[in-house]
Amino acid sequence: QVQLVESGGGLVQAGGSLRLSCAASGSIVSIDKMGWYHQAPGKQRELVAIISRGGRLNYADSVKGRFTISRDAAKNTVYLQMNSLKPEDTGVYYCNADIRPGSPPILYNYWGQGTQVTVSS
Repeated sequence: QVQLVESGGGLVQAGGSLRLSCAASGSIVSIDKMGWYHQAPGKQRELVAIISRGGRLNYADSVKGRFTISRDAAKNTVYLQMNSLKPEDTGVYYCNADIRPGSPPILYNYWGQGTQVTVSS
């Protein structure tokens, strides 16, 4: 069974930084795109950043220049470096990935359980 486990959330003052990690574990043949989503209190979940298997990046306009997504293929892990944090970045951050979990080699989409980020003003 495939799992995505996030870590690195917490409480930080505005202007501060956090680094989120998400490790995929279980029976994994390959991983395609990996990404991060943000759900602010009372709002829908929204895309923050995606990194493809080949390293192509895509960011939400609200985080461009502040957040950086990266991945370590050997560790099946994706990271989100968050700098210059703002109170509106507060919420739960979810990891998402397209993974082939063994046989048959069908691509499935997985979500992590989420990690809370709180930015105080």
